[in-house]
Amino acid sequence: MIIGIDASRNRSGGTFAHMVGLISELDAESHGINKIHVWSHKNLLDEIPDKPWLVKHNPKFLEKNIFMQLIWQRFLFKKELKQNKCMLVFNTTASSIGTFKPNVTLSQDMLPFEPGEMERYKFGLGRLRLFFLKILYVRALRFSSAVIFLTHYASHMIQKVTGPIKNSEIIPHGVNDSFRNIKIQRKWNNGSSNEIKCVYVSSAAPYKHQWNVVRAIKLLREKGFPLTLTLVGGGSGFAQKRLEDEIKLSDPNGTFVTQYSFIHIDNIPMVLSESDLFVFASSCENMPVTLIEGMASGLPIACSDRGPMPEVLGDGGVYFNPEEPTSIADAIERLIEDEDLRLRGIEISKQISNEYLWKMNSKRTFTFLVETFKNSK
Repeated sequence: MIIGIDASRNRSGGTFAHMVGLISELDAESHGINKIHVWSHKNLLDEIPDKPWLVKHNPKFLEKNIFMQLIWQRFLFKKELKQNKCMLVFNTTASSIGTFKPNVTLSQDMLPFEPGEMERYKFGLGRLRLFFLKILYVRALRFSSAVIFLTHYASHMIQKVTGPIKNSEIIPHGVNDSFRNIKIQRKWNNGSSNEIKCVYVSSAAPYKHQWNVVRAIKLLREKGFPLTLTLVGGGSGFAQKRLEDEIKLSDPNGTFVTQYSFIHIDNIPMVLSESDLFVFASSCENMPVTLIEGMASGLPIACSDRGPMPEVLGDGGVYFNPEEPTSIADAIERLIEDEDLRLRGIEISKQISNEYLWKMNSKRTFTFLVETFKNSK
Protein backbone atom coordinates (compact mmCIF):
# COMPACT_ATOMS: atom_id res chain seq x y z
CA MET A 1 0.00 0.00 0.00
CA ILE A 2 1.14 3.54 -0.77
CA ILE A 3 0.00 6.40 1.50
CA GLY A 4 0.29 10.15 1.00
CA ILE A 5 0.53 12.58 3.91
CA ASP A 6 -0.39 16.25 3.61
CA ALA A 7 1.64 18.03 6.30
CA SER A 8 1.75 21.31 4.39
CA ARG A 9 0.04 23.29 7.16
CA ASN A 10 2.06 21.87 10.07
CA ARG A 11 3.79 24.96 11.42
CA SER A 12 3.70 24.74 15.24
CA GLY A 13 6.01 22.82 17.56
CA GLY A 14 3.24 20.39 18.46
CA THR A 15 2.55 19.47 14.84
CA PHE A 16 6.30 19.01 14.28
CA ALA A 17 6.48 16.62 17.23
CA HIS A 18 3.48 14.70 15.90
CA MET A 19 5.01 14.09 12.48
CA VAL A 20 8.41 13.16 13.91
CA GLY A 21 6.86 10.74 16.41
CA LEU A 22 4.46 9.28 13.86
CA ILE A 23 7.18 8.44 11.33
CA SER A 24 9.96 7.55 13.79
CA GLU A 25 7.93 4.83 15.49
CA LEU A 26 6.29 3.33 12.40
CA ASP A 27 6.89 -0.29 11.46
CA ALA A 28 5.69 0.11 7.86
CA GLU A 29 6.12 -3.54 6.89
CA SER A 30 3.80 -4.78 9.65
CA HIS A 31 1.00 -2.64 8.19
CA GLY A 32 1.62 -3.78 4.62
CA ILE A 33 2.82 -0.30 3.66
CA ASN A 34 5.35 -0.16 0.83
CA LYS A 35 5.79 3.58 0.55
CA ILE A 36 4.79 6.79 2.31
CA HIS A 37 4.98 10.17 0.57
CA VAL A 38 5.02 13.29 2.75
CA TRP A 39 4.41 16.78 1.40
CA SER A 40 5.50 19.68 3.59
CA HIS A 41 7.78 22.70 3.97
CA LYS A 42 11.53 22.28 4.35
CA ASN A 43 11.72 23.07 8.08
CA LEU A 44 9.45 20.14 8.94
CA LEU A 45 10.90 17.74 6.39
CA ASP A 46 14.38 18.32 7.84
CA GLU A 47 13.09 17.23 11.26
CA ILE A 48 11.47 14.00 10.02
CA PRO A 49 13.94 11.08 10.07
CA ASP A 50 14.83 9.43 6.78
CA LYS A 51 13.41 5.96 6.19
CA PRO A 52 13.87 3.56 3.24
CA TRP A 53 10.11 3.62 2.58
CA LEU A 54 9.70 7.40 3.03
CA VAL A 55 9.70 9.97 0.21
CA LYS A 56 9.74 13.67 1.10
CA HIS A 57 8.25 16.28 -1.22
CA ASN A 58 8.85 20.02 -0.94
CA PRO A 59 6.86 21.90 -3.62
CA LYS A 60 7.94 25.53 -3.93
CA PHE A 61 4.37 26.64 -3.14
CA LEU A 62 4.75 25.39 0.44
CA GLU A 63 7.56 27.86 1.10
CA LYS A 64 5.32 30.78 0.12
CA ASN A 65 2.33 32.53 1.73
CA ILE A 66 -0.91 30.86 2.78
CA PHE A 67 -2.68 31.74 -0.47
CA MET A 68 -0.05 29.97 -2.56
CA GLN A 69 -0.24 26.97 -0.22
CA LEU A 70 -4.01 26.80 -0.71
CA ILE A 71 -3.68 27.04 -4.49
CA TRP A 72 -1.26 24.11 -4.45
CA GLN A 73 -3.49 22.07 -2.14
CA ARG A 74 -6.65 22.68 -4.13
CA PHE A 75 -5.42 22.42 -7.71
CA LEU A 76 -2.06 20.59 -7.79
CA PHE A 77 -1.90 18.19 -4.85
CA LYS A 78 -4.37 15.64 -6.20
CA LYS A 79 -2.33 15.32 -9.39
CA GLU A 80 0.87 14.73 -7.39
CA LEU A 81 -0.86 12.06 -5.30
CA LYS A 82 -1.96 10.23 -8.44
CA GLN A 83 1.48 10.54 -10.06
CA ASN A 84 2.98 8.83 -7.02
CA LYS A 85 0.24 6.15 -7.02
CA CYS A 86 -0.98 7.08 -3.54
CA MET A 87 -4.04 5.07 -2.53
CA LEU A 88 -5.12 7.20 0.44
CA VAL A 89 -4.18 10.63 1.79
CA PHE A 90 -3.77 11.49 5.46
CA ASN A 91 -4.50 15.17 6.15
CA THR A 92 -2.67 16.10 9.36
CA THR A 93 -4.82 19.20 9.91
CA ALA A 94 -8.52 19.86 9.33
CA SER A 95 -7.81 22.88 7.14
CA SER A 96 -7.34 20.84 3.98
CA ILE A 97 -9.19 21.92 0.84
CA GLY A 98 -7.89 19.02 -1.22
CA THR A 99 -10.25 16.78 -3.19
CA PHE A 100 -8.52 13.39 -3.15
CA LYS A 101 -10.43 10.39 -1.80
CA PRO A 102 -10.25 8.23 0.23
CA ASN A 103 -8.84 10.55 2.86
CA VAL A 104 -8.45 10.59 6.63
CA THR A 105 -8.32 13.91 8.47
CA LEU A 106 -6.73 14.58 11.85
CA SER A 107 -8.62 17.18 13.89
CA GLN A 108 -6.13 19.14 16.03
CA ASP A 109 -7.71 22.58 16.52
CA MET A 110 -10.41 23.19 19.13
CA LEU A 111 -10.60 26.98 19.29
CA PRO A 112 -13.35 27.50 16.66
CA PHE A 113 -15.54 24.83 18.30
CA GLU A 114 -15.31 25.64 22.01
CA PRO A 115 -18.30 27.80 23.05
CA GLY A 116 -17.25 31.27 24.18
CA GLU A 117 -13.59 31.00 23.20
CA MET A 118 -13.77 32.85 19.88
CA GLU A 119 -15.43 35.72 21.72
CA ARG A 120 -12.24 36.26 23.73
CA TYR A 121 -10.73 37.68 20.55
CA LYS A 122 -11.45 41.30 19.70
CA PHE A 123 -13.37 42.08 16.53
CA GLY A 124 -10.80 42.22 13.77
CA LEU A 125 -8.56 39.94 11.75
CA GLY A 126 -8.01 37.50 14.62
CA ARG A 127 -11.68 36.70 15.11
CA LEU A 128 -12.37 36.84 11.36
CA ARG A 129 -9.62 34.28 10.82
CA LEU A 130 -11.20 31.95 13.39
CA PHE A 131 -14.61 32.35 11.76
CA PHE A 132 -13.28 31.30 8.35
CA LEU A 133 -11.23 28.49 9.89
CA LYS A 134 -14.39 27.10 11.44
CA ILE A 135 -16.08 27.02 8.03
CA LEU A 136 -12.99 25.38 6.53
CA TYR A 137 -12.74 22.78 9.30
CA VAL A 138 -16.40 21.82 9.11
CA ARG A 139 -16.16 21.41 5.35
CA ALA A 140 -12.98 19.30 5.59
CA LEU A 141 -14.32 17.03 8.33
CA ARG A 142 -17.61 16.43 6.53
CA PHE A 143 -15.74 15.67 3.28
CA SER A 144 -13.40 13.17 4.94
CA SER A 145 -13.73 9.43 4.52
CA ALA A 146 -12.74 9.17 8.20
CA VAL A 147 -11.63 11.44 11.03
CA ILE A 148 -9.14 11.04 13.87
CA PHE A 149 -9.89 12.95 17.08
CA LEU A 150 -7.39 13.37 19.90
CA THR A 151 -9.77 13.18 22.88
CA HIS A 152 -13.33 12.08 23.61
CA TYR A 153 -14.11 15.65 24.62
CA ALA A 154 -12.97 17.04 21.26
CA SER A 155 -14.91 14.37 19.38
CA HIS A 156 -18.10 15.23 21.26
CA MET A 157 -17.81 19.01 20.98
CA ILE A 158 -16.77 19.11 17.32
CA GLN A 159 -19.52 16.73 16.21
CA LYS A 160 -22.03 19.04 17.87
CA VAL A 161 -21.12 21.44 15.05
CA THR A 162 -20.36 19.11 12.13
CA GLY A 163 -23.10 16.63 12.86
CA PRO A 164 -22.38 12.90 13.34
CA ILE A 165 -19.25 11.64 11.59
CA LYS A 166 -19.81 8.02 10.59
CA ASN A 167 -16.23 6.80 10.67
CA SER A 168 -14.00 8.21 13.39
CA GLU A 169 -11.40 7.08 15.89
CA ILE A 170 -9.89 8.63 19.01
CA ILE A 171 -6.09 8.40 18.88
CA PRO A 172 -4.20 10.68 21.28
CA HIS A 173 -0.75 12.06 20.56
CA GLY A 174 2.32 10.72 22.28
CA VAL A 175 4.86 12.49 24.47
CA ASN A 176 8.61 12.52 23.97
CA ASP A 177 10.44 10.15 26.31
CA SER A 178 12.75 12.98 27.38
CA PHE A 179 9.96 14.19 29.67
CA ARG A 180 9.62 10.75 31.29
CA ASN A 181 13.36 10.63 31.92
CA ILE A 182 13.45 13.92 33.84
CA LYS A 183 15.17 13.81 37.21
CA ILE A 184 13.62 16.48 39.38
CA GLN A 185 16.57 18.33 40.89
CA ARG A 186 14.70 20.13 43.65
CA LYS A 187 13.22 18.53 46.74
CA TRP A 188 10.16 19.74 48.58
CA ASN A 189 10.85 20.92 52.11
CA ASN A 190 8.29 22.04 54.63
CA GLY A 191 8.65 25.59 55.85
CA SER A 192 7.62 28.94 54.49
CA SER A 193 11.21 30.09 53.94
CA ASN A 194 11.90 27.65 51.10
CA GLU A 195 11.34 29.06 47.61
CA ILE A 196 8.73 27.23 45.53
CA LYS A 197 9.21 27.48 41.77
CA CYS A 198 6.05 27.28 39.66
CA VAL A 199 6.21 26.84 35.88
CA TYR A 200 3.61 27.36 33.15
CA VAL A 201 4.54 26.31 29.61
CA SER A 202 2.43 28.02 26.97
CA SER A 203 2.54 30.99 24.61
CA ALA A 204 0.39 33.93 25.60
CA ALA A 205 -3.10 33.73 24.11
CA PRO A 206 -6.58 34.87 25.21
CA TYR A 207 -7.52 31.37 26.36
CA LYS A 208 -4.26 30.66 28.23
CA HIS A 209 -4.96 33.06 31.15
CA GLN A 210 -1.33 33.69 32.16
CA TRP A 211 -2.35 37.01 33.75
CA ASN A 212 -4.63 35.19 36.15
CA VAL A 213 -1.79 32.88 37.15
CA VAL A 214 0.43 35.90 37.82
CA ARG A 215 -2.27 37.43 40.02
CA ALA A 216 -2.73 34.10 41.84
CA ILE A 217 0.98 33.90 42.64
CA LYS A 218 0.84 37.46 43.96
CA LEU A 219 -2.07 36.54 46.24
CA LEU A 220 -0.14 33.58 47.63
CA ARG A 221 3.00 35.66 48.20
CA GLU A 222 0.87 38.10 50.18
CA LYS A 223 -0.09 35.15 52.39
CA GLY A 224 3.57 34.37 53.03
CA PHE A 225 4.27 31.66 50.45
CA PRO A 226 7.66 32.31 48.76
CA LEU A 227 6.53 31.46 45.22
CA THR A 228 8.13 32.36 41.92
CA LEU A 229 6.63 31.86 38.46
CA THR A 230 8.40 30.98 35.23
CA LEU A 231 6.35 31.49 32.06
CA VAL A 232 7.74 29.56 29.10
CA GLY A 233 6.52 30.80 25.72
CA GLY A 234 6.27 34.28 24.29
CA GLY A 235 3.35 35.93 22.61
CA SER A 236 2.14 38.98 20.75
CA GLY A 237 -0.93 41.15 20.42
CA PHE A 238 -3.37 42.01 23.16
CA ALA A 239 -2.90 38.76 25.11
CA GLN A 240 0.81 39.43 25.56
CA LYS A 241 0.07 43.07 26.45
CA ARG A 242 -2.50 41.97 29.02
CA LEU A 243 0.09 39.67 30.54
CA GLU A 244 2.74 42.39 30.61
CA ASP A 245 0.29 44.83 32.21
CA GLU A 246 -0.53 42.29 34.94
CA ILE A 247 3.16 41.64 35.59
CA LYS A 248 3.76 45.39 35.98
CA LEU A 249 0.85 45.59 38.39
CA SER A 250 1.54 42.46 40.45
CA ASP A 251 5.33 42.35 40.24
CA PRO A 252 6.51 45.91 39.49
CA ASN A 253 10.04 45.23 40.75
CA GLY A 254 10.49 42.00 38.78
CA THR A 255 10.79 39.96 41.97
CA PHE A 256 8.97 36.73 41.18
CA VAL A 257 7.81 36.52 37.53
CA THR A 258 10.07 35.53 34.62
CA GLN A 259 8.87 35.07 31.04
CA TYR A 260 10.98 33.37 28.39
CA SER A 261 9.85 34.27 24.89
CA PHE A 262 11.11 31.02 23.38
CA ILE A 263 12.73 27.84 24.61
CA HIS A 264 13.31 24.96 22.19
CA ILE A 265 11.27 21.88 23.08
CA ASP A 266 14.51 19.92 23.62
CA ASN A 267 15.37 22.27 26.50
CA ILE A 268 11.97 22.30 28.22
CA PRO A 269 12.67 19.09 30.20
CA MET A 270 15.58 20.89 31.86
CA VAL A 271 13.30 23.79 32.81
CA LEU A 272 10.81 21.36 34.34
CA SER A 273 13.55 19.52 36.23
CA GLU A 274 14.43 22.80 37.97
CA SER A 275 10.80 23.49 38.97
CA ASP A 276 8.63 22.48 41.93
CA LEU A 277 5.06 22.79 40.67
CA PHE A 278 3.42 22.69 37.24
CA VAL A 279 0.52 25.03 36.42
CA PHE A 280 -1.74 24.63 33.39
CA ALA A 281 -4.41 27.32 33.05
CA SER A 282 -5.77 26.94 29.51
CA SER A 283 -9.53 26.98 28.97
CA CYS A 284 -9.44 25.57 25.42
CA GLU A 285 -7.50 22.55 24.17
CA ASN A 286 -8.04 19.73 21.72
CA MET A 287 -5.41 17.70 23.51
CA PRO A 288 -3.20 19.43 26.13
CA VAL A 289 0.22 18.09 25.15
CA THR A 290 2.16 20.41 27.47
CA LEU A 291 -0.01 19.20 30.36
CA ILE A 292 0.91 15.59 29.57
CA GLU A 293 4.57 16.60 29.43
CA GLY A 294 4.16 18.01 32.93
CA MET A 295 2.47 14.78 34.04
CA ALA A 296 5.34 12.71 32.64
CA SER A 297 7.92 14.90 34.37
CA GLY A 298 6.80 13.98 37.88
CA LEU A 299 5.79 17.44 39.08
CA PRO A 300 2.67 18.11 41.18
CA ILE A 301 0.03 19.74 38.97
CA ALA A 302 -2.50 22.53 39.42
CA CYS A 303 -4.76 22.42 36.37
CA SER A 304 -7.66 24.14 34.64
CA ASP A 305 -11.00 22.36 35.02
CA ARG A 306 -12.08 23.19 31.44
CA GLY A 307 -12.21 21.22 28.19
CA PRO A 308 -10.48 17.82 28.02
CA MET A 309 -8.17 18.52 30.95
CA PRO A 310 -10.11 16.37 33.48
CA GLU A 311 -10.30 13.58 30.87
CA VAL A 312 -6.53 13.64 30.43
CA LEU A 313 -5.29 14.33 33.97
CA GLY A 314 -7.94 12.38 35.87
CA ASP A 315 -7.18 12.34 39.60
CA GLY A 316 -3.57 13.33 38.99
CA GLY A 317 -3.86 16.98 40.00
CA VAL A 318 -5.84 19.72 41.71
CA TYR A 319 -8.29 21.64 39.53
CA PHE A 320 -9.21 25.33 39.39
CA ASN A 321 -11.28 27.83 37.43
CA PRO A 322 -8.73 29.44 35.06
CA GLU A 323 -10.69 32.70 34.98
CA GLU A 324 -10.51 33.20 38.75
CA PRO A 325 -7.11 34.04 40.33
CA THR A 326 -8.44 33.08 43.78
CA SER A 327 -9.39 29.62 42.49
CA ILE A 328 -5.92 29.16 40.99
CA ALA A 329 -4.33 30.31 44.25
CA ASP A 330 -6.46 27.90 46.29
CA ALA A 331 -5.42 24.93 44.12
CA ILE A 332 -1.72 25.79 44.39
CA GLU A 333 -2.03 26.33 48.15
CA ARG A 334 -3.61 22.89 48.57
CA LEU A 335 -0.64 21.29 46.81
CA ILE A 336 1.84 23.24 48.92
CA GLU A 337 0.17 22.39 52.21
CA ASP A 338 -0.72 18.73 51.59
CA GLU A 339 2.27 16.46 50.96
CA ASP A 340 0.11 13.33 50.61
CA LEU A 341 -1.99 15.07 47.96
CA ARG A 342 1.14 16.05 46.05
CA LEU A 343 2.70 12.60 46.14
CA ARG A 344 -0.53 10.82 45.23
CA GLY A 345 -1.09 13.19 42.30
CA ILE A 346 2.46 12.70 41.02
CA GLU A 347 2.09 8.92 41.11
CA ILE A 348 -1.26 8.97 39.31
CA SER A 349 -0.29 11.52 36.67
CA LYS A 350 2.97 9.75 35.81
CA GLN A 351 1.11 6.47 35.45
CA ILE A 352 -1.50 8.08 33.17
CA SER A 353 1.22 9.74 31.07
CA ASN A 354 2.59 6.29 30.18
CA GLU A 355 -0.52 5.78 28.04
CA TYR A 356 0.63 8.57 25.70
CA LEU A 357 3.31 6.88 23.63
CA TRP A 358 4.33 7.77 20.07
CA LYS A 359 4.77 4.07 19.34
CA MET A 360 1.12 3.46 20.20
CA ASN A 361 0.00 6.58 18.33
CA SER A 362 1.83 5.50 15.18
CA LYS A 363 0.55 1.91 15.33
CA ARG A 364 -3.08 2.92 15.88
CA THR A 365 -2.97 5.70 13.29
CA PHE A 366 -1.67 3.55 10.44
CA THR A 367 -3.92 0.64 11.40
CA PHE A 368 -6.86 3.03 11.05
CA LEU A 369 -5.58 4.42 7.74
CA VAL A 370 -5.22 0.94 6.24
CA GLU A 371 -8.66 -0.12 7.52
CA THR A 372 -10.23 3.03 6.08
CA PHE A 373 -8.72 2.29 2.68
CA LYS A 374 -9.93 -1.32 2.72
CA ASN A 375 -13.45 -0.23 3.70
CA SER A 376 -13.53 2.37 0.92
CA LYS A 377 -13.31 -0.20 -1.87
